[in-house]
Amino acid sequence: MAGTQPVVGASVQVYAAGTAGRGMGAQSLLSEPASTDAKGSFSISSGLSCSSTQPLFYLVASGGHVGSSAENAAITLAAAVGDCRKLSARTASAFTMNEVTTVAFAWSLSQFLSAGGAVGATAGNASGIANAFATAANLANATTGGTPGATFPSTGHYPSAKVNTLANLLNRCVVVASACAALFGATTMDGTAAPANTLEAARLLAGHPGSNIGILYTQALASAAYAPALTAAPADWTLTVSYTGGGIDAPTGIAVDGEGSLWVASYNGVVSKFSTTGAPAFSAGIKGSGLGSSYGVAVDASNDVWITNGVSAATVNGGMGSVTKLRGDGQVLSGANGFVAGGLSYPVSLAIDAEGTVWVVNYHDSRVTQLSSAGAALSGNSGYSASSLAFIVSIGIDANRHAWIGNQNNQMVTRLSSDGSKSMGVSCCNGPQALAIDQRGNIWIANYFGDSVSQLASSGAIVSSGYVGGGLSQPQSLAIDGDGTVWVVNARSVVGTEYPVLTELAGSNTSAPGSVLSPATGWLADEGLVQPYSLAIDASGNLWMTNFTSDASVPHGNAITEVIGMASPVKTPMLGPAQAP
Repeated sequence: MAGTQPVVGASVQVYAAGTAGRGMGAQSLLSEPASTDAKGSFSISSGLSCSSTQPLFYLVASGGHVGSSAENAAITLAAAVGDCRKLSARTASAFTMNEVTTVAFAWSLSQFLSAGGAVGATAGNASGIANAFATAANLANATTGGTPGATFPSTGHYPSAKVNTLANLLNRCVVVASACAALFGATTMDGTAAPANTLEAARLLAGHPGSNIGILYTQALASAAYAPALTAAPADWTLTVSYTGGGIDAPTGIAVDGEGSLWVASYNGVVSKFSTTGAPAFSAGIKGSGLGSSYGVAVDASNDVWITNGVSAATVNGGMGSVTKLRGDGQVLSGANGFVAGGLSYPVSLAIDAEGTVWVVNYHDSRVTQLSSAGAALSGNSGYSASSLAFIVSIGIDANRHAWIGNQNNQMVTRLSSDGSKSMGVSCCNGPQALAIDQRGNIWIANYFGDSVSQLASSGAIVSSGYVGGGLSQPQSLAIDGDGTVWVVNARSVVGTEYPVLTELAGSNTSAPGSVLSPATGWLADEGLVQPYSLAIDASGNLWMTNFTSDASVPHGNAITEVIGMASPVKTPMLGPAQAP
């Protein structure tokens, strides 16, 4: 369908997503494509086989025409069907392809979609691509072609106006072939070939959402097929969804487990779990078990969840906090008060290495505690100390199991050996609020007081004392994606914007590390982010951030926000440096 009008004479093929790499290995499943009739309908009664190795199906319709217009070779519409093993047992299943399902398809599967329209992932990222299909189904109902998806949670905030505006942009080309040249010209990006169809135009725009905003918005105004639509040009063409519920109460840390579920710590003593499509697993979250003043959260290789609690009852660890461990189903594994061994003293952040050792930074006494998977202290009764540690707030683990720690008080980053016996301080930074380690071993540091991001080599040598621009303003958290790109969420807005933004920087594997890839004022300038606190990337390429406020009356208050398909997929859970799946 083109809006409410049928696309007649389109060729319809069913594909199974590939497993040979990103955008590779897709298989056509029909020896003879179906063709749409005068109502846009088609029927497939045989020729499909559901494979356990390639179970993710999607539909693509190409060509055809709308009304009395001539054949339009630029029409390509798509819809994500999903796991064929989970389809209804009915004798027939109905699906609709239109501009809305195509937008959902292109943005959700952006990291798995090739220039030729093929969908595929590496064999090791089955969950990432499956979750991307689920995200597409969350954005658009592939049965009706409407929005949002049939199982979109009631606690979600859906970007209906932007999705409809993008759908109208494609609709103009689908209905009027002569309008396609303008669309294709505005979605031709530097270094890419001009698109030849609507799906390729959508794919390019999803991957370059800061391009030709005013021009494309004006083109979208020529169609009113979908409503409500935007009444003014957006800051960019990113698609974001926010989710509340699950007991969230001033959310702080966020982490992704191996299944793609999101775990969120809240300052006010709650841990929440969300599915990859934003559905809360526990209506009121998990409370008790030592949870309180919780900032940090991390997931280990068993998908168990670890949370730092800055304070505890006066009768527990002298009121100086604890670490809570939860099983993936929410069962508490650390007792009624959490783990308290190893000199925990207002623990604020933590990281888990590839061997399962849990590293905890203690803000109060500037020591580092190592815990075993059972919560036993591996670092003595008081934790590790070093002369350069001073009010420590952030930590990352490199491939050699060295811990890199951000010191808020002395503007240094400290490297600790795996057994805590050796340390090195590097004077490099200005309020190292967060840090992350890339695939080459480089350390990237968010300078909260410097409005910049520093980069260290794996040796500790300073590569840059501060990259600036792209919306950097009190950078609060950062993450590295599977391609090495650096993503930063900022706590404060820059001049010219009302809200904090997301910054994108080129990684160490590029010719110009630290160069700004986001707009001058950052991504999401009109999204209304509220006190962004923490950032994580999942295996589908979605970015997730928390909004540290308990005010649910503001647009993203007391919520987690998902930026769909923007980043390169990351292997989860995060154990050591960021890795591609």
